[in-house]
Amino acid sequence: MPNETAIAAPELAVSQWFNTRTPLTLEGLRGRVIYLHSFQLLCPGCVSESLPQVRRIERLFGHTDLQVIGLHTVFEHHEAMTPVTLKAFIHEYRLTSPIGVDQADGQSDIPVTMRRYGLRGTPSSVLIGRDGTILHHAFGVEDDMAVGARIAMALAAPVKDAGESAGGGDGCADGRCEVSER
Repeated sequence: MPNETAIAAPELAVSQWFNTRTPLTLEGLRGRVIYLHSFQLLCPGCVSESLPQVRRIERLFGHTDLQVIGLHTVFEHHEAMTPVTLKAFIHEYRLTSPIGVDQADGQSDIPVTMRRYGLRGTPSSVLIGRDGTILHHAFGVEDDMAVGARIAMALAAPVKDAGESAGGGDGCADGRCEVSER
């Protein structure tokens, strides 16, 4: 049965990328599970708890198709947290996953992606399913076991074929067609 309350993850608004040759889009990553973590380099909880947790996630799920994406979401101390400072931070903390700078639009101190997702602050995380819907949204650092279980469940979920409707109708893949029970 389809999830009637599924909310499509809004596209990321990023002004600059680090640790990736090409800009990432959620549309381009469709079919993969995405763990989006929002942080600020001057956020004590991000530095002491969230970023080490992200490293553990990368280590544990590195053999899967999970895509970890960092989002530097600056909503305070804008002058101190520039992309130049972030680049040094990424180097010093040896962060390896792609990291985007949440885009400012001049209309608000709150960057675009932070507003789109309704993030309350940093650290925050969003787990996005293979179909591009938000599976979980959290403010603060959650227990490693809970995060790991959610990611594992998302990774284990069946991948829908492009010909399969969101409602789980008929679908053909690899020359085989199956009819799902309703």
